[in-house]
Amino acid sequence: MLIAFDFAFLGGSVGADAGARIAAAFERARELRLPVVSLVASGGSRMQEGIRALQQLQVIARACLAIRRESIPHIAVLRDPTTGGMWAALAANADVVLATPGAAVAFGGARVRGGADGVEFRSEGKYADGQIDRLVPEEELPARLAELVELLHPARVAASPDPAPVPVALTARAPVRTGSQAVERARAAERPRAGEYLGVYFDRRFEIGGDRTGGRDEAMICGFGDRGGRTIAFAAQCGTANTPAGFRTAARLIRLADQLGIPVLTLVDTPGAANDAAAERGGIGPAIAEAFSAVAAADVPVTTLVIGEGGSGGALALSAPERTWITSDAYFAVIAPESAAAILKRSEPEVPELAGLLRLRPEDLLELGFVRGVVG
Repeated sequence: MLIAFDFAFLGGSVGADAGARIAAAFERARELRLPVVSLVASGGSRMQEGIRALQQLQVIARACLAIRRESIPHIAVLRDPTTGGMWAALAANADVVLATPGAAVAFGGARVRGGADGVEFRSEGKYADGQIDRLVPEEELPARLAELVELLHPARVAASPDPAPVPVALTARAPVRTGSQAVERARAAERPRAGEYLGVYFDRRFEIGGDRTGGRDEAMICGFGDRGGRTIAFAAQCGTANTPAGFRTAARLIRLADQLGIPVLTLVDTPGAANDAAAERGGIGPAIAEAFSAVAAADVPVTTLVIGEGGSGGALALSAPERTWITSDAYFAVIAPESAAAILKRSEPEVPELAGLLRLRPEDLLELGFVRGVVG
């Protein structure tokens, strides 16, 4: 179901009749179980119609909610310009938000805000601030939209309710003898990372990003992929400490996958959550809580593979309680051995001993019942 704005007609503004047409399109999409694609180019509510035009924002918001409750995806494309109520009620309400480079995207138009025109009022700024998923040039839009619609189409998704298969390990190694060896192996620079695992696992994938609240974390890769004709959602850590934006993005991905009925794969690889001043100001605790809650609340199956470092709560937040596996070059611990030494006021030479006492080896985790198996 396509909704396309023509900015040449009264600035793409929305009045009572236009609002009714948009709502009718959403209702028809609900009846036919079709994805909705909104190509937005609008100055907002039609000033000439006053409050009746403004009320259409409520009508449109209800229409967006109605298809969300029916597990029907909504994809928005922000074109030049996307401002006012159509940004706030329609486009920002979409499940996936794409934008063309250079498009004016802001709640207030240039004349309303007094002419200020920095990057924060354009699509590039919204991308940097995590408010949109991807920047897509006009010439690439048909192919990208076709790919995304196919991946998220309700008819395709309904046929794939089973859990995501556990990825094959990209390395096969003999079991380590000590916890210290397990940590060294997980921290090795040559060890495969999330990008390599995703590249082997999926035939193709569509990445989305941003927490929709002002942040983006490139060390958290999220999106939807095709694996043998099935759609599987993924959230993958990339081996560094994740920021609040990373955990919020992962939580958003898991909630969206659950809403659409798509199974989830998570790849765990982090020394732990970011704990600097910026992370604390950004709400790292509540952000991790969001990720925990998203996994706990998901009705779709979540499959987890630990592919590297499993550092405390920052790693556990993305781990499925009943469906977690680990590779032979990974570990999982309540705390890193060095941090344990700092808490216990132990010297550096005592760190290897503490690594053993933490029982963080893959074989220890299997014995303790934390993981269902060691892969590779």
